[in-house]
Amino acid sequence: MCIFLMMSLTACGDKEYSFAYDRNRNNSSFTVASQSRGETLPAFSADLCVATGDVTQDTDVDMSQATAAGLFDIASGRVIYAKNIHEKLSPASLTKIMTALCALKYGNPDDILTASDNVNITEPGAVKLGLQAGDTMTMDQALHALLLKSANDVAVLIAEHIGGSIEGFADMMNEEANSLGATNSHFVNPHGLTDPNHYTTAYDLYLICNAAVKYDKFVEIIHTASYTSVYHDKNNNEKTIDLSTTNAYLKNEAFAPDNVTVIGGKTGTTSVAKSCLLIYSRDKSGNPYISIILQSEDRTTMYQEMTDLLDEI
Repeated sequence: MCIFLMMSLTACGDKEYSFAYDRNRNNSSFTVASQSRGETLPAFSADLCVATGDVTQDTDVDMSQATAAGLFDIASGRVIYAKNIHEKLSPASLTKIMTALCALKYGNPDDILTASDNVNITEPGAVKLGLQAGDTMTMDQALHALLLKSANDVAVLIAEHIGGSIEGFADMMNEEANSLGATNSHFVNPHGLTDPNHYTTAYDLYLICNAAVKYDKFVEIIHTASYTSVYHDKNNNEKTIDLSTTNAYLKNEAFAPDNVTVIGGKTGTTSVAKSCLLIYSRDKSGNPYISIILQSEDRTTMYQEMTDLLDEI
């Protein structure tokens, strides 16, 4: 049963929105106080940014080359900018934010993960650490390889450890997305390699990242510029991990506006998803923001658009 509500959300674009709240789809119960009537109405959430359409008023953002984008003020619950934030799109490796969230929620940093034959990913161009069957590493090492190098074979390693199989882990990802209200998402793998049944939205990625940044370990890793460690093969021989972030802001290859500090984020690129980027940042007062760009034309344009978006902070 769906209840349709009309409500004024002045914190999220100063517009009147109409949207469906499906009580049967999400188990959590949310309420928000109507500022115009002083009454309590069922809504998505009182402490989350909410917008059902584009929010561009009073902004000066050139987002002509990206299919979807959003800038979310976590502290105030305000959507500063939104373009097609509910359009279902391929997220490429931004998928790995959900993979990390499930790993942090259901695993432990000291867990020992053992690679199966399924880590042998053969898709051309797929980024890999180079795992072989029988290799072992800790969850902490795996999360660094997942989020810094964006290693697809490591995503499989994590998925099989936490979910028992890729399919089992995908079920966990979808359950977690549903619990967060990210109901326009559907995941079929832990890495984001292209599949027509694998999709999410800019808004759902905000919800997922907003949950992930509550874990100190997640924030610590996405803020890391480089990482070195040692894991082991099936014969207990040492294998070296030497990683650098793919985030151009942390590599001083792109520069945020003076009033913004980029804490970290995640990049993603496939031929279908094009260039994608999610950034977690703070303003000069320490207030946090999540900004997302999906399907930009290329890496250079994507970072120009992201800097333009961050300038709205």
